[in-house]
Amino acid sequence: MPNADGEAPSRFVVGIDLGTTNSAVAYVDTQQEPWQVATLPILQVVAPFQAEQRETLPSFHYQTTSAEANAGAVRLPWSAEAPSHAVGVFARDEGTGNPGRLVASAKSWLSHTGVDRTADLLPWHGDADVERLSPVEASSRYLRHLHENWNAAFPNHPLAEQDVVVTLPASFDEVARQLTIEAAKRAGLPRIILIEEPQAAFYAWVYRNAVDWQQQITSGQKILVCDVGGGTSDFTLIRVSANETTGHAVFNRIAVGEHLILGGDNLDLALARYVEQKLAGDDKLPAHQWEVLVRTARRVKETLLGENPPETITINLPAAGAKLIGGGLQTAVTRAEVESLLLDGFLPRVNLTDKPARKQSGFQDFGLPYATDPAITRYLAAFLSAHRFTGDETLGSDRPAGQGADPARPDVVLLNGGLFASPVLQQRLLEVVASWFSSPEQSWRPAVLESPRLDLAVAHGAAYYGMVRRGEGVSIAATLARSYYIGVASDKPTAVCLAPGNAVAGQEFEIEGLDLQVTLAEPVEFPLYVSSSRLVDPPGAIIEVNREELTPLPPIRTVLKSGRQKDQQQAKVRLRAQLSEIGVLELSCREVDANRSWRLQFDIRSTTQTDLAAHDTAGEREGFVDEPTLAACRERIAGVFAESGGTPPRELMPELVRALELDKHEWPTSALRRLWEMLMEFQAGRQRSPAHEARWLNLVGYSLRPGYGFAVDDWRVAQTWRAVNGKIAFPASHAETLILWRRIAGGLSRGQQLGLAEPLIASVRALRRRFDGGAALAGTTALDPAATLEIWRLLGSLELLPINLKLELGDHIVHLLPKRKLENARPTMIWALGRLGQRVPLSGPLNTVVPVQQAAKWLDAILARPETDLLSNAAVMQLARRTDDRHRDVDAARRARIVEWLEFRDAAEHLIELVRTGGALDEGERGVVYGESMPIGLRIHE
Repeated sequence: MPNADGEAPSRFVVGIDLGTTNSAVAYVDTQQEPWQVATLPILQVVAPFQAEQRETLPSFHYQTTSAEANAGAVRLPWSAEAPSHAVGVFARDEGTGNPGRLVASAKSWLSHTGVDRTADLLPWHGDADVERLSPVEASSRYLRHLHENWNAAFPNHPLAEQDVVVTLPASFDEVARQLTIEAAKRAGLPRIILIEEPQAAFYAWVYRNAVDWQQQITSGQKILVCDVGGGTSDFTLIRVSANETTGHAVFNRIAVGEHLILGGDNLDLALARYVEQKLAGDDKLPAHQWEVLVRTARRVKETLLGENPPETITINLPAAGAKLIGGGLQTAVTRAEVESLLLDGFLPRVNLTDKPARKQSGFQDFGLPYATDPAITRYLAAFLSAHRFTGDETLGSDRPAGQGADPARPDVVLLNGGLFASPVLQQRLLEVVASWFSSPEQSWRPAVLESPRLDLAVAHGAAYYGMVRRGEGVSIAATLARSYYIGVASDKPTAVCLAPGNAVAGQEFEIEGLDLQVTLAEPVEFPLYVSSSRLVDPPGAIIEVNREELTPLPPIRTVLKSGRQKDQQQAKVRLRAQLSEIGVLELSCREVDANRSWRLQFDIRSTTQTDLAAHDTAGEREGFVDEPTLAACRERIAGVFAESGGTPPRELMPELVRALELDKHEWPTSALRRLWEMLMEFQAGRQRSPAHEARWLNLVGYSLRPGYGFAVDDWRVAQTWRAVNGKIAFPASHAETLILWRRIAGGLSRGQQLGLAEPLIASVRALRRRFDGGAALAGTTALDPAATLEIWRLLGSLELLPINLKLELGDHIVHLLPKRKLENARPTMIWALGRLGQRVPLSGPLNTVVPVQQAAKWLDAILARPETDLLSNAAVMQLARRTDDRHRDVDAARRARIVEWLEFRDAAEHLIELVRTGGALDEGERGVVYGESMPIGLRIHE
């Protein structure tokens, strides 16, 4: 039968398991009678100049050295040119010894809400010459390899023309789902269907047991799918009921767990930490040895917890250099040690009533937001308890076997994921689940569905699901399993249900009782929440926000455009929510009084900023300054910049201070942003004179600083960029623009920061040539870094600059510091050096941090100077600040010397404490680091 586009269905149906640790491909040839699910062998490089087929593709990306690339060491038959990277077995194995060239766990990064998942940030702690990839790009390269492998195997049936089903964790948020689709598009797969991995694992079981599955499962039962892979733990409940007409069993997916970055990677880290203590005691291994140890720990874990394990394994680490811990290191690890560490740590015997601990994860080295509690069993207990009665409405007259049993009890368990390749871990989990529902009088164990190929089950199930979509096979009726809410203004945090968790694909909801008045062509913000426990709230239900039940999503921040060039328009809209057929929640708003609608998309970039959570409090929206006072401020601004205004620009700031009855450092962020709106309204008036433009630029930057932290600041920064960049009316204003961009640098994109930096870096190069006796080059900027200190301040504030440019700038500063003619600029240059080499970014993500070796060199350059000013002390603190991330922290001996250096100069005690033990900046320190005071009430998180 034709597909949704009216075309004849493809010959092949393909399932792709895009895994954290391993990926696989399965397919169905629909011309085969009877059709079967088959595994596609994946050709990949396994050693230099050697390619072999394997059933799975390890999800690792290795960037070759120039010598490896030029020699064609990783060339595959379909490669037109010698590639500069490899994925698969060779990438995994070669990357163990060269971790700075290795990308791993890209799928976990794809769901990381604390970074821009589209930014080039992997490898997280990569070598300086390694190309950085975004999590989306890394995922697309795995899919591209699978795509090319398929086309080589079936040249007459390109993969892009087949029905392709791609798997993802059930708990992936909506942004991660959309980015998975984007990764597939980049890999040349424009149309894919998504399926959640636990469902796919169950489909694989149904396929393997097609003859007798109805003898193993009966109506009324609750099936728990526990899927723990390399990166995530996923829990899913499936309720079995009977079809009223046929009497046949019907499967209903009724619940999914919250997103947990907790899996085999965490076990590897824990084992590596344990071995590190055996090797180095209380010290930490150097970063390179640590990375090798983590990869080695994975193999040790798999061996000692696998079938027929040895009693002991010896671990050898390569030498790390004479100045570090020494030569090669060696220690032995026993099976008993590993079992005790990992079973008690990750699958402890807990009670059903236990809750996960809410604390910061101890793993800081890899940059991922690992689950706060390592106990998988504790999360599982909370999941089963939360869904004790979920799905009961699907039973009808059917009741589960064993009347009087705890409704939280699953009748059947299906284990999936690489973690359960270990019989030891598998048995422990089943023992713990059995203990929850057993008593001294009566023992109980769940029925266990066998899954002989955990590494292939998800891919096979995805292919089987592709056939289910064609009307063949046994279907699972999957609800949304998550309820979605929008925050609304109220005295208490309040939300309205947009889509209930029991919704199914294709259902659409419009909230009749919630009409929103929005202004077109201006920013609007929709704070969103998701819940995997409140599944029966009807659309339109108003509830109080309880963070135990509701988790904030990246908010939707957008500008609704009318398409008609008129003045600002008001529109009354209603929100719509729909679960698409490919498994993605789609949100839109429809105008009530006209035939217009707008699609709403999650603000992916906002997750890189400190304002991840939507700004949904009534106080923040209404502001902290009353409207009459703000109207008075508008009169003062109009008096300077309106055509009829005659107030001199120099008097504007005192006038605003009097109107607000607050010193300018006490103006709250809400009032500052309103001032920004007024200044933009009268921006034409800045062209009246150089003084007008200078005052306008200065106040715009002051009102919008630091460029993030308040609702829709990204839109304000974009508007400011369009109004100012390249549009200065008077040459004297150029220096003032440096202050503006420095003040809002935290909200500028990487491209914008680079565009600002390039001409200024050229002027710094020219300055160095001048001091070194070289000839000046034509075309360099007229601004002189020796005289214009704001050049250094701006360059130091551009945190998103490529690391190679930061390293160049730092080298220039170190070279120029001793120059006597730069004595007046020296404190500012040292401040900029501290910002360039800071261990904890003020606004950027952690992948913007320069290598610790370079920070150590810059520290030595500052320590050799006689300066004792506050800026030098702050710069030293930033370069040596303790983070407990071995990839960012200077060595302990150097840190101790720096503490002594700061104490000798009578530096503030808290400044010293930040170097000695770490911590957060206080308000005064934040002002020194930023370059001036922060707005009152702005929530800046480090």
